[in-house]
Amino acid sequence: MITPQLRRQLGDWLQEDLGRGDLSAVALRGRQGQAHWMAKADGVFCGGVLLEPLLRALEPADATWQLRLLAADGAVVKAGDRLLELEGPAGVLVALERTALNLAMRLSGIATATAALVADLQGTGVALADTRKTTPGLRTLEKYAVRCGGGVNHRLGLDDTAMLKENHLAWAGGVEPAIAAVRAAAPWPSQVIVEAETEAEAMAAVAAGANGVLLDEFTPEQLTQLVPRLRQLARERPGAGSVVLEASGLQPSQLRAYAATGIDLISTSAPVTRSRWLDLSMRFS
Repeated sequence: MITPQLRRQLGDWLQEDLGRGDLSAVALRGRQGQAHWMAKADGVFCGGVLLEPLLRALEPADATWQLRLLAADGAVVKAGDRLLELEGPAGVLVALERTALNLAMRLSGIATATAALVADLQGTGVALADTRKTTPGLRTLEKYAVRCGGGVNHRLGLDDTAMLKENHLAWAGGVEPAIAAVRAAAPWPSQVIVEAETEAEAMAAVAAGANGVLLDEFTPEQLTQLVPRLRQLARERPGAGSVVLEASGLQPSQLRAYAATGIDLISTSAPVTRSRWLDLSMRFS
């Protein structure tokens, strides 16, 4: 989770706030402080894992601070719950506060929104997946927050899985030549997913050996008819194995209707693009 790249990013984000130096730090010179985080609203906590690397970015040589995590990432919390406790140089705690809280409130909001949608799918056997609609620079953390909320991660980037969308199909000359080109030239083993906007594209994708078909903006009624036909076609194709059928382009209020169609996966950007920050605060003592 905490990669060298992420550690560098955390340092950069701290520096964005510190700028040329914290002008208030002189008032705290030589003083020790104690603080704790508290939830100000109900939700799913996410972001506690970032405190240790943030503290080390501020105090790399002499770790004179102590951190006690009282709520794990992914834990359901209530307003008033204490989430973690900190002790250390007062100037370090103040310098850490805004960056750490901003990240944790953002990630906790995503985890909370994800958990609500996952709850709607409970008992259906259909998973909720994220998308590449993420904030530049925050993709790894935002996808981590989705997992903390009970969702699953889809592609991390363009090198992860080949996703052939309408522009690929149009410029490559159709479903079959687009899949064939990827299979022939991919420098490492790769899954191929085709985004289908019509029944004909979906059938062609399965017939051509796609590993997955993203069924975009189909109605539940259309999918109820189409999914069994795609499953049957996948069973009949030689040596290609099963196919993952994914629905996208739907409203969160429609989750259960789509889950009843026989699909495997629902992908949505809603937890990342529509969620509100979960209100957290840092209290000093």
